[in-house]
Amino acid sequence: MITYQSDRATLTPSRPETVLNHYRTDLLSIEAEALSPPHKLVRQTVLLAALFLVSVPVFFQAPLVRSLPIVSLVGTIVWSWLSIYLCQRDRTRVWGELLTGFTWTWLSGSLYWGWLRTEPLWHLPIEAVALPLALWGLKKNWCSVGIWFYLGSLFGTTVTDTYFYAVDLIPSWRQIMLNPDQANLIFHTALMQMNTTLGWTWAIGLLSLLSVTGLGTFRIKTLPALAFSGAVVSTILVDGLFWIAALLA
Repeated sequence: MITYQSDRATLTPSRPETVLNHYRTDLLSIEAEALSPPHKLVRQTVLLAALFLVSVPVFFQAPLVRSLPIVSLVGTIVWSWLSIYLCQRDRTRVWGELLTGFTWTWLSGSLYWGWLRTEPLWHLPIEAVALPLALWGLKKNWCSVGIWFYLGSLFGTTVTDTYFYAVDLIPSWRQIMLNPDQANLIFHTALMQMNTTLGWTWAIGLLSLLSVTGLGTFRIKTLPALAFSGAVVSTILVDGLFWIAALLA
């Protein structure tokens, strides 16, 4: 008589507890991978890149657009092509998205500072030229890192322009654009308006708004939030440098 020995471990179905433990192990490994140094490095790099990219139009594009506005405008095509190229690859998609948001800020900067810089009232509308596309992208869950970088930059610009309107610095803005050779005298007049109770009140209030918004989104730690946070915090740094420049002038 022939007997067959069955493998109990093979024939016995897995217990629910075993299956759950297996999935828990997988989830913990995924979470550990998400918190690994390379991912942390990406988050840090996105934040630093956002901080840097906000300053690029201010310190590098401004001299170019003043003398060669067409070259600056054509540069939008170069940035756009590069962003599309980077977005097509998984390893560089984040940087392509971030560069897409930067391309929108570069385009608006080229248009305004190239041809409309003597009209302060046109500043915000031109800066918001890509806002409909950004809102569409949010709805479609497309290019989130670039969109939030752009929205952070636009938010910082809106806060800065609000200060100019509130303290009545718009006439000084227009005069500097029309008469750059008299910039020192105009800066002195503007500083007198800023160094008042009204000026300091608005400055402290709007600075607090930027700080709370920037640091608040920084705590979220996602890449879109860090791109937004970097753009907002960079606005504080850039505005501070302009304040120092006005004092030295």
